Amino acid sequence: MNQLDSNIVEVDVREDLKNKIEPFQKIMEAVKPLKDGDIFILHAPFKPTPLFPILKAKGFSNEAEQIDKKHWRVTFTKGVTTK
Repeated sequence: MNQLDSNIVEVDVREDLKNKIEPFQKIMEAVKPLKDGDIFILHAPFKPTPLFPILKAKGFSNEAEQIDKKHWRVTFTKGVTTK
């Protein structure tokens, strides 16, 4: 399966966190329907390390990238293991 066949879901929780809204449920709802090869992209104001083991248990690998001082983009891929 290549990236063109993948379903890509993107969620930005920076505004939610700024407004003191807990985004965990929003994230879980977004990843629930994803299948192997699908991609979930999360935008957050910090590296969401506590989320990594939770999504790993659901079969996701991740790659985190700091875009700006308060902007991290984490790409979670379902069913693909990292090195």
